[in-house]
Amino acid sequence: MSGVLPGPKGSPAKHPAARRLWHVLVLAVLSFVAVQTLLVWESTKLSRTEAPLHATEILDKCRLLDVKPGPPPDFNLRKESDRFVPGTRPTLIRNATIWTGRVDGLEVLKGDILLDKGLIKEVGPIEGSLLESLDDLVTLDAEGAWVSPGIVDLHSHLGVTSNPNFAGASDGNSHHGPILPWLRALDSLNTHSEGYRLSVSGGVTTALVLPGSANAIGGQGIVIKLRAPEDRSPTGMLLENPYSINGSEYDPSLSFRWRQMKHACGENPDRVYSNTRMDTTWAFRQAYDKARQIKEAQDDYCVKAKAGEWAGLGKFPEDLQWEALVDVLRGRVKVQTHCYETVDLDDLVRITNEFKFSIAAFHHAHETYLVPDTLKAAYGHPPAAALFAVHARYKRESYRGSEFAPKILAENGLQVVMKSDHPVLDSRFLLWEAQQAHYYGLPHNLALAAVTTTPAKVMGQDHRIGIVRQGYDADIVLWDSHPLALGATPKQVWIDGIAQLERPHSHVKASEAQHVPKVPNFGNEADKTLEFDGLPPLEAEHVEGRSVVFTNVSSVILRDREGLHETFSTSSHEGVVVAKNGAISCYGTMSSCSSFVEDAKERVVDLQGGAIMPGLTSFGAPLGLEEIGAERSTSDGFVYDPLVQTVPKIVGAEGAIIRAVDGLQFGTRDALLSHRSGVTTAITAPKSVGFLSGMGTAFSTGAAHKLEKGAVVQPVTAFHVSMHHSGLASISTKVAALRHLLFSPPYGTIEYWLSKVRKGNIPLVIDVDSADAMTSLIELKREVESRFLRPIKMTFTGGAEAHILAKEISEAGISVVLYPSRPFPSTWEQRRILPGPPLTETNAIETLLAHGITVGIGVRTADLARNARFDAAWAALETGGKLSRSDALALVSVNLEKALGVQTDRLQSDLVATRGGDLLEFSKVVGIISPRRGVVDLF
Repeated sequence: MSGVLPGPKGSPAKHPAARRLWHVLVLAVLSFVAVQTLLVWESTKLSRTEAPLHATEILDKCRLLDVKPGPPPDFNLRKESDRFVPGTRPTLIRNATIWTGRVDGLEVLKGDILLDKGLIKEVGPIEGSLLESLDDLVTLDAEGAWVSPGIVDLHSHLGVTSNPNFAGASDGNSHHGPILPWLRALDSLNTHSEGYRLSVSGGVTTALVLPGSANAIGGQGIVIKLRAPEDRSPTGMLLENPYSINGSEYDPSLSFRWRQMKHACGENPDRVYSNTRMDTTWAFRQAYDKARQIKEAQDDYCVKAKAGEWAGLGKFPEDLQWEALVDVLRGRVKVQTHCYETVDLDDLVRITNEFKFSIAAFHHAHETYLVPDTLKAAYGHPPAAALFAVHARYKRESYRGSEFAPKILAENGLQVVMKSDHPVLDSRFLLWEAQQAHYYGLPHNLALAAVTTTPAKVMGQDHRIGIVRQGYDADIVLWDSHPLALGATPKQVWIDGIAQLERPHSHVKASEAQHVPKVPNFGNEADKTLEFDGLPPLEAEHVEGRSVVFTNVSSVILRDREGLHETFSTSSHEGVVVAKNGAISCYGTMSSCSSFVEDAKERVVDLQGGAIMPGLTSFGAPLGLEEIGAERSTSDGFVYDPLVQTVPKIVGAEGAIIRAVDGLQFGTRDALLSHRSGVTTAITAPKSVGFLSGMGTAFSTGAAHKLEKGAVVQPVTAFHVSMHHSGLASISTKVAALRHLLFSPPYGTIEYWLSKVRKGNIPLVIDVDSADAMTSLIELKREVESRFLRPIKMTFTGGAEAHILAKEISEAGISVVLYPSRPFPSTWEQRRILPGPPLTETNAIETLLAHGITVGIGVRTADLARNARFDAAWAALETGGKLSRSDALALVSVNLEKALGVQTDRLQSDLVATRGGDLLEFSKVVGIISPRRGVVDLF
């Protein structure tokens, strides 16, 4: 045998050539299969087994994308705060009335609070064994006083602007584009601002510090504690450092910390970048589309990476500039949006639904109360509304702002926050915003929550602040009265368990101040506000030709040549006042005035224990010279300053002097709102940003036009100039100019009025804050009086540092009008303020009055003129009862008139009727008796 297997007929076994071909074909097939198998195996190996060297890092990034923000599950089981300062002594607050912030702000406990390790350790009855275990325990008896969580400010620029303000330390806005989500407020935080100390003295313990509103997206805000940290650094002030891209600050895989982002719409970004609302809205959409693309690329990348499909993936798609905005889309950033008008609110709500992200709060939010359903249509959840109480009409988009907005929003189930926008409003008095919100109808539990619990929740920090609860941060305020009582002042403030007030001063309030204050019912006014789309009629009902009988009157205070005096008082509320054609016919009991009541077809107004008091006066703001502060078309405008400008000959060149009476506007909303609040007279000077202002005037806030009877109380009141470190001229130049005017005035109307100043017929009113500038002016007054051998009348207005020279001002016979009445160091020349309790035992008002100086108080903005009555009451409360009601009212009436050259008598003085209390309480103004206008106004 040949050893060859037999094969079928024609098989390769019988034909060697065919057999060789067969072998080749078999080998080719086997090779092809092997190659394909190898290729598939290699492909699978590359895609599933050969991960890149940095795969673990990438997978960690991918896992991190799914982590939701918030504290770790065991956060409130912690035994020590991450902000605890070793060496801090434990503190026991005994016998406190505790507003906890729990149960919708309705829970009030009587008991003790133990602070230790930077935490609230116990609330309520505390076991003696626990106290015995603590070394060096500090014990404080609250004696029943109120305790609340620390005040939380949801909108502040504290630290990114400085107090006093310096051009080089103002870092609130960037001008490098409308979309800047990569900027961080932390990088601008100034730790040397005087604002921290002052705000803490008002009970503020935490603040969300935001970039400004010049940009559509201005950057990232930061949540800080106002306690100065041990390392004195901005980073040390952070409540929770949220910046941990590389895990160096904290482990974000365990819990992801909230970040804050500032957005803005409407006038501010439009004005800075010369955009329209359409431009700004497109900028938002373009930015969020960029963020969406990055987010989707990351998500797609991570799906493949987690599946082991590494082939062709390349680098993880990310962009450091846009990562914060991508996190907004992932729901890990609280978006805080500056937004006023309905059109802007609607724009942002549509964008949230287009790109699927939520807004934490609309800030300022002046028209939110008109469109609650728009807020409810936002993606995810309705934004909160962070509001001012009454600050409005300073620009067009705030024109429909309403004091009833907090009430209306709450009734629509929306979260209400009161905020400061520090330094727009001094955050030291943020609680005052809550008090006003309550006065105008926000329930007391929600009003106090609006500056504690609610902002803590809105910023994502309600796991540690805003509530008095075991395990929370030891940020506590002990108040001298109920927190919603007017003038409530901290007796002590703790941040992280550390007492912040070294030697606090407070004046114990009366027993009634320890309860939730009674407030009027403004339901009808709120309904009217909605009915008229935010602009309800404000004019009063004028009663002429018939009597109005005010019943249940508890007190009548009238003015005479000597000032204000209470002429009638009863504890039984049986008093009656009858008025007709603006004059009082009778006051006393019903029996003593029966003939006046019976002989008239009277209109009866029940005051429910209210009072009749003199009408109040306002000064300091351009009330009556503007409708909307930032809109030139609604304003009288600014006068020429001859010190640095050429005054046109047609006006009178350097001999010209401008009279405010010529530019008066009647019926402005701020004037009418002031009238409805008992401010019946306004004194105003021409608007000026330089040295020379002009001749002031006094007018009736309730008049319809200048030609109406009694509309102009006094056409010309005083000669007004200004002495500030501003503009192109120095203080010394301005003093020299004033000296020249007084000794050698140019011809023209200016000489006419200056001659009256030299004769002592009208006051020279100088707006000045610096005590150093005041000394030069005191010397100048002596020079003039020595030259002309007669005294002249001089008044300092502003007066931030006047208390330093109280003795010298008194000896010089100078009056002082302080505004604002509660001082704040906005500028360098205001830095030496006397802040009053709790930082100082006395305030500037008390100090100046103690030296026999005629003192008045005013306001800086027209919208706040309506609060004259509360400013006077607050001033009295800070003196601990040293000022009577008449003395307090004089600060905003007869003293102002005397200091500013208004000559009137009791026959010309308006009277105000209040229901449910007097003008210095949370009462309601229901009528004005106006002799000079010959009417009784009813509201």
